[in-house]
Amino acid sequence: MKRIGLILAVFCTLVLSNAYATPSTLIWSPSTDIQPYKKIHIGYDLYAPTTSKGTNANNYDQHNYVLQVYGPTFSLLSDKPEENLLGKLWKPLGKVMAETGFDYKKGLGSFYDSTPWYFHFKLGVSEDAYFKNMPAIAIGSYDMGTRANRTNNNVWYGRVAKTVNIGKVNLGRISGGYFVGNGRLLRDKEGLRDNAGPMIAWERTMTEISDKLWLCVDYQGTQSSYGALNVGFAWSFTKDISAILAYDIYNNRNLTDTITYQLDINF
Repeated sequence: MKRIGLILAVFCTLVLSNAYATPSTLIWSPSTDIQPYKKIHIGYDLYAPTTSKGTNANNYDQHNYVLQVYGPTFSLLSDKPEENLLGKLWKPLGKVMAETGFDYKKGLGSFYDSTPWYFHFKLGVSEDAYFKNMPAIAIGSYDMGTRANRTNNNVWYGRVAKTVNIGKVNLGRISGGYFVGNGRLLRDKEGLRDNAGPMIAWERTMTEISDKLWLCVDYQGTQSSYGALNVGFAWSFTKDISAILAYDIYNNRNLTDTITYQLDINF
């Protein structure tokens, strides 16, 4: 019990002292991936409305707004047991990885832009970590804003992912999970609480064309600002630089669809 208590205390210290809001994602929703150890990941996301009519996901006139998100993500734990702090405390935890980071969001309108900082963290293990055919697993939280009842969306989630093969044919990776956010802020088009739903995705690196090309279909439930179907692709220019281009269709059809451009750089 003392060992477990010590491990929990160390993990809480890692997360809370570094809880600097976009975690490693697919297109839209968090993935089971963790940033490489000793790497600093810098992300830039841009969401541009496809029309000048309607409202955006925060229910204001969207035609004058383009949302921009900037932020770093830091890996906290190595997947090598001999380098993993938790693994040194208790060997079975040596394959557990973690990341944390923060985001600066601009373009939500003055009501939200006055408190633009959001934080996130994630804890997870990769596929086959403890036994053959084990799925990747991740739990975490993101969009932890600093203003109560305004930006503290506080979305918590759990997700599993598994690469599917039939013989030598790779069908891609399928993942699913569930999320719960702040019910005071996550509402549907009628203004009713709509703060929990599924996360489902398919992704695949198109090796038949190029190892640099990745396709993804990413869905997150509810009619809140988080609910959307996203279809897109990524291209890796180098092992540390890649970009995503995608189309976002919100579940709440009163909201204007957006185009996502995302640039990712590792140092």
